[in-house]
Amino acid sequence: MKSAGLNVVRMSEFAWSKMEPKAADFHFDWLDRAINLLAENGIASVLGTPTAAPPAWLVQTYPDMLAVEENGNRVQFGNRCHYCVNSPEFHLATQRIVHAMAEHFGSNRNVIGWQIDNEYNRVCYCERCRTLFQKYLAEKYETLEELNEHWSTAYWSQSYSSWDQIPIPIGGHNPGLMLEFKRFITESYKQFQKVQIDQLRPYLSDSVWVTHNFMGWFDGFDHYRINEDLDIASWDWYIGTGHHNYLKTGAVHDLTRGFKNRNFWVIETQPANVNWTSLNNVLNKGEGRAMAWHAIAHGADAFLYWQWRSALNGQEQYHGSLVDQSGQPRPFTTEVQRLGQEFKKNSQLIAGSVVKAHVAMLNDYESRWSIQWQPHHRDFDYVAHFNHYYRSFAKRNISVDILSALSLTDASQLLEYKLIIAPALLIVNEQLAVVLRDYVEQGGHLILTIRSGMKDSYNALHPARQPGPLADIAGVEVEEYYALDEPAPVKGNWFEGKSQIWAERLKPSSKTITQVIAKYGKSNGWLDDGIAITVTAYGRGLVYYVGAYLDEAAQDEFLGRLIRTADITSIDSPDGVEISIRFDSLDKEIYFCINHKPNEQTVDFPWIAMDQISGQPVNKKLKLEPYGVAVLTTFK
Repeated sequence: MKSAGLNVVRMSEFAWSKMEPKAADFHFDWLDRAINLLAENGIASVLGTPTAAPPAWLVQTYPDMLAVEENGNRVQFGNRCHYCVNSPEFHLATQRIVHAMAEHFGSNRNVIGWQIDNEYNRVCYCERCRTLFQKYLAEKYETLEELNEHWSTAYWSQSYSSWDQIPIPIGGHNPGLMLEFKRFITESYKQFQKVQIDQLRPYLSDSVWVTHNFMGWFDGFDHYRINEDLDIASWDWYIGTGHHNYLKTGAVHDLTRGFKNRNFWVIETQPANVNWTSLNNVLNKGEGRAMAWHAIAHGADAFLYWQWRSALNGQEQYHGSLVDQSGQPRPFTTEVQRLGQEFKKNSQLIAGSVVKAHVAMLNDYESRWSIQWQPHHRDFDYVAHFNHYYRSFAKRNISVDILSALSLTDASQLLEYKLIIAPALLIVNEQLAVVLRDYVEQGGHLILTIRSGMKDSYNALHPARQPGPLADIAGVEVEEYYALDEPAPVKGNWFEGKSQIWAERLKPSSKTITQVIAKYGKSNGWLDDGIAITVTAYGRGLVYYVGAYLDEAAQDEFLGRLIRTADITSIDSPDGVEISIRFDSLDKEIYFCINHKPNEQTVDFPWIAMDQISGQPVNKKLKLEPYGVAVLTTFK
């Protein structure tokens, strides 16, 4: 590890049976030896609480702590996350092991951070969870009359006269019920996490942080809520089959950075290959290095691999590692050694630097869930639609912050951004509408897209047409929406293309000054010559309503114009070359130039600069080897 340049190791997150082979019988000596040996070689430790792998003796003692699946069967012991997140017996066992770990390791100066559990993901359908869900609903709604009204339960004769009549939704169900169950799952994991944090905090110094390793776009709960009690966010990044697409993964790094609005860790990534897809190909030589620098460029402060050495048995025998089962380094380790040298050389330069953006995109788990349950078109995917907008900024090397729509309480949180995009913001309450209204009124530019403002916080349709509470600033209402079986032609003032999957016919309001940007061509008759995209002046700002799902080329042309209108600076680069910026404490730029292609490329760089990796000056022309990287500071 030392020769590979590694300076941090994460461990123990699945080691419950090793640390507590029977109740209250703790064995930490082996972990003490590991931490000390690592420290002697300049390597810090991050410890994981082992609660994702409850041991056999605990399951045998409390068999009903195992989660229940949708089909009513208990989850089998022998995998991971097989617990019911609300089991009181499991909570007590969790408190015991985490308290013992905190008491033993909390003051160890070589332990710099803690990871809670591992990749929360299990949903339990047991009777205990159902009872707790009913209690959650009773506390929130107070009366059944209130719940029945918001959920329109008279439809299909779903009205409830007792709280214990309410089920956990399995498959399709009442939209209000389904949304509340997702919120209940979120609160259940937040509480389970807090059980552990409360055991840790009294034993940790202020400099020791607590995190959880999230899974990118995983949709099992509201990640912003879960992150409220954590110090930093981190995520596990795996390509699986195929190769890295930086125009997509940049969004996940930015998403994770947005969970806490601060730098994050990539706490797991694949060394060459994984073992769990249908085709577990290796990354190309050099590709892993480019990926690491790509993460750093988007605000990662650490980059860790899973795993160090192959276990001789167990479910991950074929998963990539840095050292194989014989203890010898795998070929990929040479790439990690190079990274270790480069990180060490540039650590002082990069440490403390941050990403700064003038563009923000609003992410909303509740809108995503609602669309997912009722997509209305089999190919409509919230994340794909989100990335459809993100790509145009990534291709222009424009930094983007991804924010929680539900967390916005005041327009002051948005005024640093020249442009905000709210992709498929289906659920809009009055508070969010006020925030966006104030932002635009004070000069901001806002893009609303298809499916905006259709529902309220109960997943019920607004009584007004789309975009509901945003209609006054959008200057339009949606007369009708269409799931398209064939693309509809769209002709704009400066672009021409097609609307795929979805189209909305817009009607301008008589109360605003609204300009038509694009119309539909001959299509299904209903859309023919209908309005597809508009822009409305509101206060000192602009609101665009995009009723079309434009094809890639048209989308890029359309957004290119809006980027210029909002006075946002972009950076030109060859296809496949990313240029990202972090700013140091003195607000000086650090440029990360990354070639994500397996062929050499030349970048026109506008200033004379110094490449901190090669130590060579760059005089307006930068040559990048296949998957090459340069970290530039300028003399401008």
